[in-house]
Amino acid sequence: MNKESFFISLFNSKHIGDDAATIGKRLYSHDIFCEGIHFQREWMSLEAIARKAMLVNISDAVAMNAKPRYALVGIEIPKHFGPEQLRAIAKGLQEACNAFGCEIVGGDTVAGERLCFSITIVSSSPRPIGRGPIKEGMLLAYTGRLGGSKKELTRALRYGTVGKKSRFAEPVLRQAFMQRAARHITAAMDISDGLFDDLAKLSRLNRVGFRFFTSLPKAVGCSGEEYELLIAFWPSEREALMRIAQATRTPLTIFARATRGRFRNICHAHHF
Repeated sequence: MNKESFFISLFNSKHIGDDAATIGKRLYSHDIFCEGIHFQREWMSLEAIARKAMLVNISDAVAMNAKPRYALVGIEIPKHFGPEQLRAIAKGLQEACNAFGCEIVGGDTVAGERLCFSITIVSSSPRPIGRGPIKEGMLLAYTGRLGGSKKELTRALRYGTVGKKSRFAEPVLRQAFMQRAARHITAAMDISDGLFDDLAKLSRLNRVGFRFFTSLPKAVGCSGEEYELLIAFWPSEREALMRIAQATRTPLTIFARATRGRFRNICHAHHF
C-alpha cells in the first residue's frame, strides 16, 4: 500500500490533487525536507541544504505555471547550532528565493535534534496548469536528463559526499521553459517521486494508461527528486514545444502516448 496516497485520500477537498492548491487568484503549496529522510548533514553544506529545501518547494509553483511570491518557513534547528550555522541556513534560503523573486514573510522555529524544513509557498498565475485533464492520444514528455539524482544519492550513501554540481544537491527548475510553453501544455507536474511513480498518479487521476515509445530503464523511471517537468499535450503542439525547448536550452524527451488502461508503478515508495 502507498501510505502517502492513502493518507491524502482521507481528506475531502476539491483543492487537493495538484502540485499546489488553487484558491481564488493564489496557489498554495507545501513540502517538508528533513535530515535522515531527504539528506544527511555531512553530504552538503548547510547553505546548500537550505537552498535545496527552498528550491524543491518553489518547484511546485514552477510546474503549475505560477510565479512564487511569498514563503513561510518552519524549521527545526539542532540545539547546538550557533550564529554561524544559522547565517548559513538563512543565506541558502534567501539565495533560492532571490533567484525566483520570492519573499520570506514569516514562519516558525523550534529546537530539536535534527535539521528539518517545512515550507509553504504562496504563488500566483494567470493560467495555472494542473495534473489534468489528460485524454487518450495526448503525448507525454519530460524535461532534462533523468537518472542523475538517483545516481548521486547512491554515491552519497556509499561515500558520504555529494558533488557541488550534483543535480541531487542543486535541482534545475525549468521556469523559462514553462513560462513560454504553458499555452501549449494541457497538464503538468514536477518529477519529485520518480517518473514512474508520478505517471501512476496521473494515470489514477485521469483514468488513462501510457504506451511508451521506447523502454525506459528503472534507473531513469525510479529516480526521485529530479524536479524536472512531466507534461502532457496534444500532438498538434509538438513542434511548438520543441522550438521552445531549443530556444530555452531545455532537453525535452517525448516518451509516451496516453491510451486506455492503467499504468502501474514498479518502483519502491520514496520517503515513506
